Amino acid sequence: MNNQKVSVVTGGGSGIGYSISKALADLGHKVVVVDLSYESAQKTANEIMSNGGLASAVELNVAKHREVIDAFNEIESNNGRIDVLINNAGIGSIGTLEETSEEELDRVYQVNVKGVYNCSYAAIRHMKSKKAGVIVNLASIASSVGIPDRFAYSMSKGAVLTMTYSIAKDYVKDGIRCNCIAPGRVHTPFVDSYLEKNYPDNTDEMFEKLSKTQPIGRMGTPKEIAALVKYLCSDEASFITGSNFPIDGGFVTINN
Repeated sequence: MNNQKVSVVTGGGSGIGYSISKALADLGHKVVVVDLSYESAQKTANEIMSNGGLASAVELNVAKHREVIDAFNEIESNNGRIDVLINNAGIGSIGTLEETSEEELDRVYQVNVKGVYNCSYAAIRHMKSKKAGVIVNLASIASSVGIPDRFAYSMSKGAVLTMTYSIAKDYVKDGIRCNCIAPGRVHTPFVDSYLEKNYPDNTDEMFEKLSKTQPIGRMGTPKEIAALVKYLCSDEASFITGSNFPIDGGFVTINN
């Protein structure tokens, strides 16, 4: 019987999810890289395998309930287990309440809230059957403090935080741990594309300004986020569940 743990990482084709996928491979897990783009997922999986790890790629829209259930059933069937779920897939949104259309609110909800629900719903019964499992959700500083012009995004990440608490409470007796992390601003391709689109004439200046909104004076890196996730998925974190871990350069505690 193969005792190698199997980790499913949503949004694993780029950014933070890419770094998390690599970190879990370093932990010795087989990584199932899930992404809306099969090409991106396969690129991450190939990189893991080129470094001696085990990985596979799955194309999936986490907002589609039935498709998620079918995909997770197939993952479990192919691997014999699902030990870890990282709910990383998410999208951004900019605007106040008045600037957020119903369509925009629904768009963010479908991925950032329903996507976490769908994947957790699909994974939980496989974990229950083994009486073990780890779920780590990607929340945000916006889960707990007000961020200007982020109405829909903050709504969605607040839901991720409270879903984490509920899952941890309901499934602790099944040997399942559930935690979330709350990053501040992290330097990802999303940040670069946002600056290029909105500030093409002063990209460097705006990058510096955004960096300094963290008291520590810079943005985080995807590798730093992945290191915390790796720890929470490890045996060393077996006493931790139902917790939210800020990783924000001091944003919440020092700025507020």
